Amino acid sequence: MAAVVGVTSPAGAAGPPDASGPAGAAAPPVRVLIVDDDALVRAGLSMILGGLPDLTVVGEATDGGEVPAAVAAYTPDVVLMDIRMPRVDGLTATEALRAQPHPPEVLVLTTFDADEQVLRALRAGAAGFLLKDTPPAEIVHAVRRVAAGEATLSPTVTRTLIAHVTATVPGPVGPDPRRERALRLLNALSERERQVAVALGRGHTNAEIAGELFMSVATVKAYVSRLLTRLELNNRVQVALLVHDAGLV
Repeated sequence: MAAVVGVTSPAGAAGPPDASGPAGAAAPPVRVLIVDDDALVRAGLSMILGGLPDLTVVGEATDGGEVPAAVAAYTPDVVLMDIRMPRVDGLTATEALRAQPHPPEVLVLTTFDADEQVLRALRAGAAGFLLKDTPPAEIVHAVRRVAAGEATLSPTVTRTLIAHVTATVPGPVGPDPRRERALRLLNALSERERQVAVALGRGHTNAEIAGELFMSVATVKAYVSRLLTRLELNNRVQVALLVHDAGLV
């Protein structure tokens, strides 16, 4: 399984994206905050990200309890968040951060590729997660994609998450509130919106959805934006998890 989870890495992704803003002006670099209690991990990530013109590490934190003050001080665009920290864990910090108005995007750092804690982070609004042995070029690409609001859930990752949920969460004996809520939200969508949501749940990219549903990519993007607004979700990863909760994939 690919080490970067929650992002799709095309060939040639190591190069920086077009950094031009309006009238050809250079866009400001993506601001990254690193949160990890391991000094070696922080140093390694700073080395990977710090030498690139379109990314800058603006600060570090050693515990989830430091995140609110660090975010207020450094105003990052992306937070690389470790899950396991000794005082306030990254899950609690992610949930609190994503509940704030206009929060930065969160990429969760973990040594496990599909555990219940990662699922909790994704439900809280994390854009995806990175394994700590992810190759440097993939980390760079993940940060760029998330900063651009383009985090995706690949089909491989989708299948892994589904298998994990099925294996670790027994079927409910009585009514399942999470499934009922998911079905209620999805049933309120139009047929086309629901089709796009299910395609997201299968881990399809915008281009794949466009081909499957005979739309333009621009139309798919518009539907995804509409879904996020109607479902009051942060990103397409959460849409995919909602579809899984409903049992539609």
